Amino acid sequence: MLRGNHPATVDAKGRLKIPTGFLPELRKQGDDFYVTSEDGSLAKIFPLKEWEAIEEKLAKLPSYNPAKRKFLLRTSYYGQEVKLDAQGRILLPQKLRESAHLLGDVEVIGHDAHLEVWSSSRIEEQEIRGDPWTGKDFENLGGLGI
Repeated sequence: MLRGNHPATVDAKGRLKIPTGFLPELRKQGDDFYVTSEDGSLAKIFPLKEWEAIEEKLAKLPSYNPAKRKFLLRTSYYGQEVKLDAQGRILLPQKLRESAHLLGDVEVIGHDAHLEVWSSSRIEEQEIRGDPWTGKDFENLGGLGI
């Protein structure tokens, strides 16, 4: 289980050093990852086994399914298979780095079985302040038994 926020840095070559809080759990999954995004606003890092499980579910849908086509087009456009190097770094795809403004300070956030990488300024502006927590959010969670 990947959880919490660990600030990190993307270097000038586009490499992200996976924070030590996440590294042991990720190494259990191997050294192969798929980095992608549905909309280019952030990077999602999936252990390759987790991404392949998503692909298996999608393979059961007809190839002309509009949601499947849209999802695969976007995640392929921004996506790339990467390997974790000996120093615990991965290379973020250039197209995704540029779109999501991932250079310098970033926030690496755990989401169950994958990580999200956000520009430090963008997550604060768009997600934290731009989408405030409401009573409806509590209501929706209550409906889930949380």
